[in-house]
Amino acid sequence: MKLLMFYAPEFWHKPFQKTLPEAPEAEPTGAMARDAVVVFYHGEAEDHDRRSSVLSKMLKNIKWLGGKFNTKQVVLHSFGHLSESKADPEFVRELVAEVRQRLENTGYSVGETPFGYLNEWKLHVAGDSLAKVFKSI
Repeated sequence: MKLLMFYAPEFWHKPFQKTLPEAPEAEPTGAMARDAVVVFYHGEAEDHDRRSSVLSKMLKNIKWLGGKFNTKQVVLHSFGHLSESKADPEFVRELVAEVRQRLENTGYSVGETPFGYLNEWKLHVAGDSLAKVFKSI
């Protein structure tokens, strides 16, 4: 799993084009998040064999960055450009659904861009060094 995480004072997104035929229909309107950890994630083929570790490390990294900026706002965005290795989309969708549920169970507010879509977005990233973090987990 690759994570490219940002602390974003503002993040806006809306669906642009469906890329997975089995993806549910997405609301055509945009959505805005403020003071959020925006996580661009990419599931890799080898993640299947180490699901538990990937889940744990993904949660740990998101919470760590949220703590650095005192926020419990998170946006999850599938970004299939962080590695040449690709996991099965259904596996990634299920893994991220569990990440979302576990974050929400611990008091986080979690939004997601529509999975299986190209999305239009605007990202305002804070200038702090830690506002931009890449992790290979």
